[in-house]
Amino acid sequence: MASEQHDHENQRLTLQATLDAVKSLAERNRLGQFATPTDLAVDILAYAKKLLPAGEPVRFLDPAFGTGSFYSALLRTFPPSRIAAAEGFEIDPHYGHPATELWHDTPLKLHLADFTRATPPATEPERFNLVICNPPYVRHHHIANGEKSRLRRLAERVCGVRLTGLSGLYCHFLGLSHGWMTENGIAGWLIPGEFMVVNYGRPVKQYLLNQVTLLRIHRFDSHKVQFDDALVSSAVVWFRKAKPPTDHQVECTFGGTLTTPRISKRVPASVLREEPKWTRLSLTQTPEPTAGITLGDIFTIKRGIATGDNRFFVLTRERIERHGLPLECFQPVLPSPRHLPVNEVLADEHGHPLSEPSLFLLDCDLPEAVIKDRYPALWRYLEEGKARGVHERYLCRHRSPWYAQEVRSPAPFLCTYMGRGNARDKRPFRFILNHSRATATNVYLLMYPRPALARELRAKPDLTVEVWQALDRIRPTAMLREGRVYGGGLHKLEPRELGNVPADTITALLPEMVARRARQLDFFAIT
Repeated sequence: MASEQHDHENQRLTLQATLDAVKSLAERNRLGQFATPTDLAVDILAYAKKLLPAGEPVRFLDPAFGTGSFYSALLRTFPPSRIAAAEGFEIDPHYGHPATELWHDTPLKLHLADFTRATPPATEPERFNLVICNPPYVRHHHIANGEKSRLRRLAERVCGVRLTGLSGLYCHFLGLSHGWMTENGIAGWLIPGEFMVVNYGRPVKQYLLNQVTLLRIHRFDSHKVQFDDALVSSAVVWFRKAKPPTDHQVECTFGGTLTTPRISKRVPASVLREEPKWTRLSLTQTPEPTAGITLGDIFTIKRGIATGDNRFFVLTRERIERHGLPLECFQPVLPSPRHLPVNEVLADEHGHPLSEPSLFLLDCDLPEAVIKDRYPALWRYLEEGKARGVHERYLCRHRSPWYAQEVRSPAPFLCTYMGRGNARDKRPFRFILNHSRATATNVYLLMYPRPALARELRAKPDLTVEVWQALDRIRPTAMLREGRVYGGGLHKLEPRELGNVPADTITALLPEMVARRARQLDFFAIT
């Protein structure tokens, strides 16, 4: 029997590779089609076996079947006599029809249908005590608005939690599966770990804490991606369909494998309710005591300019001269971090960065008729852009005029928006000191001193460099705790997340400012 299941899995892997090769990676990415690796599927089913009562017949359901990696692992993990039922849903006939043929000689009942439109079983005996799924990772912007509304209403009716409009399709799959499970049934979901840190994940966490008994969350090390064709930081979430007991604790594990994690902790559910970023619970470091002041208290932090098409709107000086464009309709802009070799940007007498490459951002809000009359070369350049469809891009068509940019004045301090730790110091983020009048695009976070710090900097100009150096002394772990991580070790920080980072290295330079804050609680109010 073991040899037969091994042969089935080899056939499935060959079939998977053949079917994947027909589709482009971009198409599979849009549809969220990423097959679960064999070893991971077996690991998940082996753990599921430990959670189910010994000898209990298994009624198995996979709402996003694909070619059947979990079903194959089920057959290798449980004896045939114990599998009472096995069903799956696959919406894409490209995978569904071959999978039906592959498993035709097994008890599987595979529905070639949309799981989100299927009707859950009406009676308890028809439901499933083991739901295992790697749901489609389809981002919200690939879900039509009407479909979003349908899914949100349906999920709320089934699981009692209303998901947000930014929820990915995998969140809806998880919520809808509630109606398919038996009481005390077990579910294991292989999903992106980002739900633990982003705002749209809050309803998912509410469901896991209130509607079911959350048993375990295992986060894989982001530097060891589970999917060769998708940069996503993965987690396996286990729960039982039953209300959580009083004083319940959740097993939180990190790294290694599901069977042999590198870190394991028991975390009270009450702590999870208060912690906005569950990923922080797997860090080994204990947060150092802080003065209670964060970067958001002393900086206004904004994303850089989202142009809509950097190749069109960001030009080198040579391109500007070649097209005969008026330099007064441009402002200097910093190159992306990977093309900026320095962390301190010096300026010439005009305020232009001395670093190369020297780039400029089209910054003009004059009507096209005025541009045509006053700057004919620029008008011709805009016409070239329209011919390429730049004006129809999402951001451009929501601006008036379409070539106008957001207002982002030059910031004296910047932080890179994303990055991977370098081999020398493991720092994924860089702080930039900007002496120029160059603005920056949205690959940077712009940091503008709030009034309290601005007054200190005006009184002591040399303090600017010290503040920059203090920013650079912030421990990487303090920033990683606030941000989010994706597969391959790609870290990101949004403005609010950077604002939550403790500012102790800076306030150590400014004891008088800290003392004043203690005396005047609204000292750091936005003005």
